[in-house]
Amino acid sequence: MPRPNPAVSFLAKTQMRAGTLVLYTDQPDSRADLLHALAQIAPCTVLSASEPPPPDPCVGVIIDFDLLPSPLTGLRNLIAANPGLPRVFLMRSMGQRSLSVARNLGGRLCLPMDTPIATVVEALQTQLRPAEAQTPSRPVTGSPVVVQAAGRASAAIANLLDSARDHGTVDAAVIDATLEPILGAIGTGGLKAWLETVRAYDDATYQHCLLVAGLAATFAIDLGFSTADREHLVRAALVHDVGKAKIPLSILNKPGPLDPGERAVMREHAALGHEILVKAGGFDETVLTVVRHHHEMLDGSGYPDGLKGEAIRDIVRLITVCDVYAALVERRPYRAPMPSAKAMEILYGMEGKLDIDLVRAFERSVASS
Repeated sequence: MPRPNPAVSFLAKTQMRAGTLVLYTDQPDSRADLLHALAQIAPCTVLSASEPPPPDPCVGVIIDFDLLPSPLTGLRNLIAANPGLPRVFLMRSMGQRSLSVARNLGGRLCLPMDTPIATVVEALQTQLRPAEAQTPSRPVTGSPVVVQAAGRASAAIANLLDSARDHGTVDAAVIDATLEPILGAIGTGGLKAWLETVRAYDDATYQHCLLVAGLAATFAIDLGFSTADREHLVRAALVHDVGKAKIPLSILNKPGPLDPGERAVMREHAALGHEILVKAGGFDETVLTVVRHHHEMLDGSGYPDGLKGEAIRDIVRLITVCDVYAALVERRPYRAPMPSAKAMEILYGMEGKLDIDLVRAFERSVASS
């Protein structure tokens, strides 16, 4: 007996309204498999970015091209006429400029271009499905639950850094809207799925902030924190590096070690981030403390204030462990991610600088996720 097509089964369950999907792509010849999968949901029209939208009602759009040099007139007209239209962006780059363009086009779900077709289709189905038909389930690695949460958090970080860079202030509500999705993604999808998804981002600052947020969420869940405390920790993790918005990109994105002068400039980000959030308002003293002190070390060798021992609060110590680990395991263009076991060896080697009791607890939480 032939196996049922999951896309057809989905249509039967959700009673999706009639209409067409639009696939905007610059490589139609190599997207036959994607087009075939989309056609199981609804009739699909293939267009270039500049072509006008079809006359038939449109139920969803998939954007599959480089956003930076492309003429976007047809796509912009379609979105302007259908502001609530479900949309999935298949990104050539997860860098700041590309994500900014996607965000300006209402892109809440931005996936790497090599995302498996089944994941793209499921992500689109999730947006098309009526709210009452959505039921929670444990997703597989790379599932839309994790990808969408990472996409929303990345857009929030982009907004945070853009606002801090351009205006010197930020909106706390933008960050708060991502807390529940991140915790939900970690709680159901697990840390491994989060790490694999986040490592697709080629902007180092975005990738790092998302990694620290996922690690903090994992740690908080494993430690049995209350919902409010979990959200508090993830909020602090997401904004801990906001001061990097004020660091020159030539230093921030340098592909290799910084020289002493560049390191001195980079070290300014902690105090700069604290200043930005104080000016913005909406962030409590605990989050402000994390932003300013996440590079302090127990032996007084950290910065910007050279705090020692008990002067460093527990939540700062916790974020610092996540921060150091994330810096070791993140993917960079010039090096592969460090294996977890090797990263943990380095953390244990920082006894006297890091809280080793927290390092042990962190190791357990990472291993069990």
